Formats: sequence, C-alpha cells, structure tokens
Amino acid sequence: MKKFDKNKSLERCKQYRKKILEISQNVSALHIGGAFSSTEILEIIYNYFLNAIEKKLFILSKGHASILQYVILESKKIIKPKALKLYCKKGGTLGVHAEITTKGINASTGSLGHGLGIAAGFALAENKSNVFIVISDGELQEGSTWEAIMLIPSLKLNNVVLIVDNNNLQSSTKATDTHPTLYPIDKKFKSFGWDSRTCNGHSSEEIYDKIKNRDKSKPFALIAKTIKGFPISFMKNEPKWHYRSPNEYEYKLALKEIEN
Repeated sequence: MKKFDKNKSLERCKQYRKKILEISQNVSALHIGGAFSSTEILEIIYNYFLNAIEKKLFILSKGHASILQYVILESKKIIKPKALKLYCKKGGTLGVHAEITTKGINASTGSLGHGLGIAAGFALAENKSNVFIVISDGELQEGSTWEAIMLIPSLKLNNVVLIVDNNNLQSSTKATDTHPTLYPIDKKFKSFGWDSRTCNGHSSEEIYDKIKNRDKSKPFALIAKTIKGFPISFMKNEPKWHYRSPNEYEYKLALKEIEN
C-alpha cells in the first residue's frame, strides 16, 4: 500500500475533472455530476489500494460514472488515448455505461442493483484478495442490493470493501425525500454485520484513512458523503448535470473554478 500524498491526490483529482470537462465538449451527455461526486473515491482506490490482482477485482457498480473510470484507465495506460478519443465520436468503442468489453472494466454495470452481487461472487472465488466496489446511493433503493448486503457477512466475505457515493441526488430526486427511512445508512450496514463508517467523500485523506484502518474481520462499507457536481458552483446539487454537458461558456467557467 502506498503512503498517502495529499498534494498528489489533489492534483490527480484536478486532472481527472479537467479531462472529463474536455471530453464533455464533444459529448452531449456523460453524467458529469455523478462522475465529479465520485472523483476522490476512485482516485484513492486506484492509486493507493489496488494491487496487480485486485485491479481485476474492482467494480464500478455506479456504471453511469464510467467516463471517470475511462479517464483513470487512460491515465494509467490501461486503455489507449485513441480509445478515449473515440468515446467522443458516434459509434465509439466506449459505452456511456461501463462495459466488460473495455480493457480494465471487470463487469458491465449501470443497471442499478447488480454490482454488489457480482462483487460477492468475486469475493467468494478470490478469498485471499480484496474486492473493491463503488455503488451509488440510488442502488440502495434496489432489493437485490440489500440481498447482497445480507449475504456478504453471512458468508464471512470479509475481503469486500464497499464505498457508497452518498450524494443524495438521483437523476431528479433526493433520497432523503423519496426514501427517508434509508437513513442513517451506516447503521443499516452495521445491523447486517458490516464494519461501516462515514466520511467526507471529497476528502481524499479521510477516504484513505477510513479504508486503511477498517476492521478486517468484517466486510467494510464506507458511506462517503458527497455533492453531485462538486466542486463546480453552478453544478453542485443541480439535477440537470446528471444529463447534460456544459456549453462553451460553462466549460470555461468550470475550468477556471477547478484551477482556483
């Protein structure tokens, strides 16, 4: 495990977001809000916790944020810049949701509620390696997710490391409004036998520390409190950024905010 470097993490997150903004100028919709809320989470997982084996055991169940995963895979030379460039073109090789046909993608995701069950299978088959998975809080509204939450501790799959991107905003509604009894999420996980904690999902240091210091005698669930569209002022908590890309003026404003 690499030693945490705050400055490097901050710089990587900045570069990931800038690349996504660049791509957005050629794609009408790429789920930019949800990708930005997950940036620190994926940066920490990819740069500090995945070894050679575990790279094959990471699942982005929040598959509609796949553009962020593609950008990270390209930065690590797992996919070629040409493949990422083709994403911008009609008929490109990369899908809007994560697809297993792309190098570095271990499961096709985007249909809510599937990823955690797949992770359970990975963890059962590869019980000497950690399985990392990121889900959206919207997936906690799916019964199949709760079946996996119940099953994983029952099978003692203590190698599962789950991060919930809890931005509280699905495509157009807030979970606190539509599913208020979902909260407090961490206590729900604890009642099923998980080690569960919460953190600021935009603090790379907090994410790193919580995962590093987890109770390894149980499966681990980190509830990362995030903001959809973070850190762009006019994107934060705005449902429309689940769908649309910024125009040229908004693109320049967003770049300026990221640089500052």
